[in-house]
Parts: sequence; structure tokens; C-alpha cells
Amino acid sequence: MSQWSYVVEPEELQKRLGEASLLVVDMCSPERYAAGHVPGAVHLEYSRIVAKREPTVGLLPAPAALSAVFSSLGLTPDTQVVAYDDEGGGKAARLLWTLDVVGHDNISLLDGGILAWEAEGRPLSQEPVAAKAGHYEVTAYKRATATADEIMPKLGAAGFCVLDARSPLEFAGQKQTDAKAGHMPGAVNIEWTSLMDRNNHLKLLPQAQIRARLEENGITPDKEVLVHCRSHHRSAHTYMVLKSLGYKNVKGYPGSWSDWGNRPDTPVEV
Repeated sequence: MSQWSYVVEPEELQKRLGEASLLVVDMCSPERYAAGHVPGAVHLEYSRIVAKREPTVGLLPAPAALSAVFSSLGLTPDTQVVAYDDEGGGKAARLLWTLDVVGHDNISLLDGGILAWEAEGRPLSQEPVAAKAGHYEVTAYKRATATADEIMPKLGAAGFCVLDARSPLEFAGQKQTDAKAGHMPGAVNIEWTSLMDRNNHLKLLPQAQIRARLEENGITPDKEVLVHCRSHHRSAHTYMVLKSLGYKNVKGYPGSWSDWGNRPDTPVEV
């Protein structure tokens, strides 16, 4: 079969349902899953793939905790994971980013999630699916992630850029959620849903349009790109968008502004 892309259309997923290596993961609420999900999809609660250490939220769980989650899903190194939710893809993308962090290559986001799937009249199932548990060992975070201490020395460097996926009010410091408000010096604000088509069930805008928006803001494929929001939930979606466009050096910031905005040593602009 053909290789999977980082973002998969509902039509292609429907054609490939039932492939032996495929695992479809539903990140909606339990109620939404019960009301109708992609046939064969297993359900996963978002809370199982994030950790917190107040006031910081959206952290990576310990490797042992992720091992337990991925083992419960029956993952193997060859499993192709396609994830979706009903909010535009933030929760699903966070799962996929986490898999990327631990070195799992086969990840895809369902474009538009269950909203697009249902709007296009594709089949829904109300039968719960129990994953076949297996053994999947996470030993380390291998890539795709960065800490505040790693980020600070790079701020202002020619080959490094920060894409802040929060709202314009958060970026400008007019909406404060943490000890400090504002944004990282030199960061660019591209709110995560602005890359979606609200008139097309939150599917992504055409690639050429997204690429032009990124490049006019200096977010080019030759640079290392750091994406963040407040907890790396919204920005996980941005991460998957960049990967789908061929950006090779993209990293997410677990904790994001809930970490940066509560540390005494981090620089902030408003």
C-alpha cells in the first residue's frame, strides 16, 4: 500500500480501514465516541497523554506512563496511527506529537476529524472497540521536544524562529493566565485555528495558502521552528501542519507558556 501522509483525508482513511497495521484512535469525549465513531477506532482519554506540575500543565508523562498507555493500545513499532477528535485536531495532534517524541514514525492526523468525516457522510459505528493490549516500551524522549533552558540561548538566532499558536490577546499580553503575560522575544503569532477552513468542517486550508502565510512571517523550512501555545495542545496541531508541509526541524514545547510564563528567568515581550 502507499505511504501515509502526516495529514490524511477522510476519503483515503475510509478506503484503508481494516489494514492490518492500522490503528485509528478517537480522542473525543466518551459521550461523543459512544454516539458515533470511525469504524474500528479505539477511544483514548486526552488526560492519559499529558502530565502537570502546577502551575505548569501539558507536560510529557514519564516514559513508564507512556509505555503503559501505548501498550494498552496494542502499539508495535510498525503500527500506523491515525488520530482524530472533534475540536479541530488539537488533542489528536498532541497524541501524534508524543508518538513522534518517543521515536514512533508512523503518524497521521485525520483532516477535519470526526466533524469532516460525519459531514461527508462516511460510516459511523456505535460499537465500542477494545484495543488488543501488547508491549510497547518507551525508554526516552528522542526528538521533537525542547525545554526553556534549550530555547533561551537560541532566541534571536538567524536560523531559529518561534511560532506562537495562542490567541492574539494572549500573545499581546491582554489576556493573562500566568505570572507573566506577553510572548517570547521575536515570536510570530499565528493562531492555530487560522490555518483551518471554518466553512469546511475545520479541515486545513489549501497547502499553498498555509505555506504562504508561514513564509511571509519568516517561518521557512530551512529554519528550526519551535511551536508553542499555553500547554502544547493547540500548538501540537500546528506541529503536524508543519510536518505535513515538509518542515524537517520542528519542535514542540511541553508546558509551553504555562512553563515560560511562570519562570523568573525567562524573557518576555508585550
